[in-house]
Parts: sequence; C-alpha cells; structure tokens
Amino acid sequence: MSGSRASRASRASVGTVAVVGAGPVGLTAALVLAEAGVPVTLLESRDAPATESRASTFHPSTLDLLDELGVAAALRRQGRTVDRVQWRDLDGVVHAELDYALLAGHTAHPYRLHVEQARLTPLLLDRLTATGLADIRFGATVTGAEDTGDGVRLRTEDAAGRGTVSRHPYVLAADGSRSRLRELAGLPGTAEEYPDYALRVVTESPLDELLPGLAPLAYVRDPRASFSALGMPDHWRLIFRIPNGVARDEVLTPEAVRARVEQALPGAAGRAVRVADAHTYRLARFLLPRYRAGRVLFAGDAAHLTSTAGGLNMNCGIHDAVETGRALAAVLRGEGPDEAPLDTALGRRRSVVETAVIPRSEARTAGLDSAAELPARLASLRRTAADPRSATDYLLKASLLDVAPRPLTRPPKGEAHADLVSQAHR
Repeated sequence: MSGSRASRASRASVGTVAVVGAGPVGLTAALVLAEAGVPVTLLESRDAPATESRASTFHPSTLDLLDELGVAAALRRQGRTVDRVQWRDLDGVVHAELDYALLAGHTAHPYRLHVEQARLTPLLLDRLTATGLADIRFGATVTGAEDTGDGVRLRTEDAAGRGTVSRHPYVLAADGSRSRLRELAGLPGTAEEYPDYALRVVTESPLDELLPGLAPLAYVRDPRASFSALGMPDHWRLIFRIPNGVARDEVLTPEAVRARVEQALPGAAGRAVRVADAHTYRLARFLLPRYRAGRVLFAGDAAHLTSTAGGLNMNCGIHDAVETGRALAAVLRGEGPDEAPLDTALGRRRSVVETAVIPRSEARTAGLDSAAELPARLASLRRTAADPRSATDYLLKASLLDVAPRPLTRPPKGEAHADLVSQAHR
C-alpha cells in the first residue's frame, strides 16, 4: 500500500492495536493497519486458523480490496471464476441470466469468485507476517477487557491457563457471532432467528456436465422445489431452505437427503450424483446498535448477521475491516479532528448493513415457498435481464459495489463506480 514505508517511522508513537479474531475480517483489519504503519497484536483463541467449510463467495467489490492488499490474484488461482448468474427451473428452462461482464468499468474484477474462506486466511496471514509489524498469538483467549479512557487493558489466557495483561490504544473485535468482547462490553448479543434454516448438500459430481447449461451460480426457482447451486473448484454446493418446524434429524437422514437431491436434479441420473456431505446451519439476523464501546470497535459477525443468501455478510465484514482499519490508522496518525474519521466510518458501516446488506439478503429468499408469487418474480427477472441498465444495476447492488469502500491504490476504471461510492458515503 502506498505510503506505508514512510508511515512506519511513526509506529512507536501510535501504540499497538489489538485485533481479536484471526478469521478473514480480523486478518484483513490487521493487515490494513500494519500496511498503514500501525503495529498490531493479533489474538486468536484457536491454536491455528480455522479450516472448516464456511463462506465461499467473494464479490467484485471485495476482490478489488483484496487486490489492494496483494492477495486477490493468489486467491483467484485457487477458486472458480463465475461469469454469470442464472435462474432456471427443475426442467432446465433458463428464465433469466445476467453476465458479470456488465460490470466492466465499475470494478477491476467483473466476476464473482467461489472459493472457501479458509483459502483466504493463510494468504492474509503470510502478508501480515511479512510486514514485520504484527505480533501474532494463536491459542490466546481474551478473558477480560477494561476501558481505561485512553486505551484498553486486555487480559488473555493461553491453553495452559497462563494469564497475560496487555494495554492497547484500541481493540478491534472481529471474534465472530459469539463475540466474547461484545459480552465483556455488556452489549446486546441475541440474534433473531429467521423462520427457516439452511441445509447444505455437497457433491463432487460435475453437475454442469450432468445438467448442460447449468451456470456455476444458479438459482432454481420452481413450485416443486427451490434452491441455490454453487459450483466450487472441486465440488458443488446445493443450498436448501428448511422451515424451522422441520426436525433437523429428519432432514439429515441419508434417505431424506437422497430424496431431496433426486427431486432437485431430475435431469441428472440420480445414481450419478454422489453426496459427499450434508449438514444444516442456523440463519439469524443481528445488528449492534453501535459499532463501538469506548475504545473497543466491532466488525464482521461480531457486529452483524443476516441471511447467508448471496454471501453478503462475510463480504460486508471484510469491507468493515478495510474501512475501519483505514479510519483507525488515520486517527492514530493524527489525521483529522480527534476521533471524527473513526466515528464516521463506523456509522457508515452500520448504515450499510441496515439499509443495504440486510434488505438485499432477505429479498433473495422472500416468498420462495409461494407458488402464487413465483410467476411475477420470474417475469421481473426476465425484464431485468433484457435491459442492460437494469441488469447492471442489479449486479452492482448484488456485489455491494455501490456501498463498498473504494480501493485506494488501484481504483477501477470509469466514473460510474466513483459516483456510486460517493453517493453511498454521503
């Protein structure tokens, strides 16, 4: 990042910021700070970065920011580039399709990338280590946080129960939906469950070969069954919405999973689709009333949750990390009046979730079970696909390009994106 070497000369005067959580959000925030010359202490309760299968979608807006941090190209080599989004029915009829090429000129990455978030964290960790400004501590659990007015006194314990006390000018909490720092700060943490949960079925069968014309991002909308199909580098994910009243044990029996897959993929030979895994996960909505408690700042799942539709929540969390990290670095370097840049950034990040991320995510699944509403929704999608202006607007919003922080060192070409971002930041 430009200017980072010059700014490192002042690192002794700004203090060490603690970032709690070594997921994509925490690592991104730590790297933004370190690249700006701010030394960081990264604390993670796990013994190593998480490897479980979780979020898997990176939007153009996020790839622009990851490119600025030097990891987008390596991430793309490990993922599957998605050039279009498709809506179809169980019989294979394509009702609408949008081409991500419409975003050329609005982003340096006019595509969506499917790759597991666990592929991103090692890339960020390597870059963070290379800055020489990070004290990275795995197996360090935060057990206490005291705001002293001019900083935060943190207490941590290692796996052996040995305690450590450290002091930091600020703490950035990126410790997930069960945030310990949120609890220590006495902030509300109860999420509102949606009226359904998700069933994710993983298959290594090449669905795009079994179902010709299937896009790597496909939404199947049919009165008989609706679901999403995501093509990953080495497998496919089928995401179904299940009403909360249906017992999860019943949904996960091998017979029930097989029956659901056969209903969802009638055009494929049932025996050819091999189910590698099936599991459920909760869907909930949560938004902190304010993204800070004194000198403790919140980002990612520690600050907000929403439906996983469209993969917006994780992407928004990375955006939180970038914008909050930039603003915090500016405050620590004395750029601007007091904490005004930080409060502005935190307020904007919360507003983005409230006015854009949650409504857009929820709109993706609204009325999925209503056969009466389906014809009108499909007709609307066909009209959108037929009009380049409407299609571009849809993709801009689906990719959060209208509300994401703008890249600083490699801004995308075209004035339209700059205008959108300017409007979003007013």
